[in-house]
Amino acid sequence: MKKKYGGKDYFFAVIVTMGCSLFILYPASMDVSPLNKGRESTVWGVSLMLGYLGFDGFTSTFQDKLFKGYEMEIHNQIFYTTMCSCVISLSGLILQNHLLPAVDFMVRHPDCFYDVLILSTVATASQFFISYTIRTFGALTFATIMTTRQLVSILLSCVWFVHPLSWMQWVGAAIVFGALYAKTFSRNKLQKAAVVSSPSQGSVPNAANS
Repeated sequence: MKKKYGGKDYFFAVIVTMGCSLFILYPASMDVSPLNKGRESTVWGVSLMLGYLGFDGFTSTFQDKLFKGYEMEIHNQIFYTTMCSCVISLSGLILQNHLLPAVDFMVRHPDCFYDVLILSTVATASQFFISYTIRTFGALTFATIMTTRQLVSILLSCVWFVHPLSWMQWVGAAIVFGALYAKTFSRNKLQKAAVVSSPSQGSVPNAANS
């Protein structure tokens, strides 16, 4: 269960993050709103993005630490995490006097209840996949998967809605997929080397016995 990452793993993770940052921060001119002529919101937007990346990275890393330190099962961690989220959300609704309006909205729009139920069910199911990935492969592998997933989602959205990509976005996409390909190639090379060396190691005791 204790995963150890080498310098190559961290290097590929940084490269993937840089590629995704280029893809997100340099959209095509047609995708920029004509109302946003200035750069007044750049600092605030970058701050929000850094906050999101920081908290998201902390979450997966802390989950990995809980799995390793306390040998928690997946369903136990999801249960306690969900309970804490419910308490925090309920406290926020009560303190801001939004609990009764939220209940009234659900009563007046019963169709919304089924949408919320479906969304909650899918989110809970995804938590099992997320927790399993973190527990089995570690937080760094999960971060790489999620970063790549976000890039692929944006690419599919651009293809589906016919949004042009800037040349910096093409560079970012090439960096991400190039880093992932290099990581896979390096891992396969190490596995083949281990398979080749194992028979030679097994022949040493036989030679000694003879």
